Amino acid sequence: MINQFKTILMLASLTALLLFVGSLFGTSGLILAAVIVGLMNVVSYFFSHKIVLAMYGAKEAKQSEYSSLYRIVKDVAQKAGLPMPKVYIIPTNSPNAFATGRNPEHAVVAVTEGIMKILNEKELKGVIAHEFAHIKNRDILISTVAGTIAGIISYVANMFMWSAMFGGRDDDRGGGNIIGLLLLTILTPIIASLIQLAISRSREYLADESGAEYVHDGHSLADALEKIEKNVNVNPMKFGNQATAHLFISNPFRNRNFLSMFMTHPPTSERARRLRSMKV
Repeated sequence: MINQFKTILMLASLTALLLFVGSLFGTSGLILAAVIVGLMNVVSYFFSHKIVLAMYGAKEAKQSEYSSLYRIVKDVAQKAGLPMPKVYIIPTNSPNAFATGRNPEHAVVAVTEGIMKILNEKELKGVIAHEFAHIKNRDILISTVAGTIAGIISYVANMFMWSAMFGGRDDDRGGGNIIGLLLLTILTPIIASLIQLAISRSREYLADESGAEYVHDGHSLADALEKIEKNVNVNPMKFGNQATAHLFISNPFRNRNFLSMFMTHPPTSERARRLRSMKV
């Protein structure tokens, strides 16, 4: 409930920032940005699963070859009250997993070859439950909405910055105003991105919590997260794109010790602590 409230609050903050940007830089640019960014994100919302699966070379898993994985996915689907999703395998030894799809009826769960090698059945079930939580909590939709708002803000700010730089306004008063607005064009996209990342971290906490409740086990997911992070640090994903990192249960690329506010996922130590403190 707390993480749901945080998401609502942060989405409201993004919306307020969008309205602020619109009031400063004009509605015409705002409308143009909304149309362009909105169309891009609608396409992304409906086809992102195909794009991401292709990007990571994922292949649909054969039930005859991955019978134990199918058994786990089917069991968790029943516990979560969701339809059986399509199951994909990503050909890499780097351990990770993600869920995608615009709704539960079009959901996909993908796991790497590496994650099945390092996790036991309970730990893998915890990971799959986490991914089902993303599906049930409509996190793809939420991330699309947040990304759309943040994208519009950045687009409008960039349009204004270039027009201000080459618009030829050089009177003293106008110049002073332009300097102040240029600073805002730099700051507003950064603020929007920080809020977007905060939403991503909040949804990870919620997926941890919901997933643990589905299978009545927080300890196994905590163990899995610690194993995944340890292995990713020595065996990171060698292909793909950092822009898709938020989809995975743990950042698949090497940890570069970014400040927590710029991270797509909460610290694993804090996620594990919360999971082990749950009464499920």
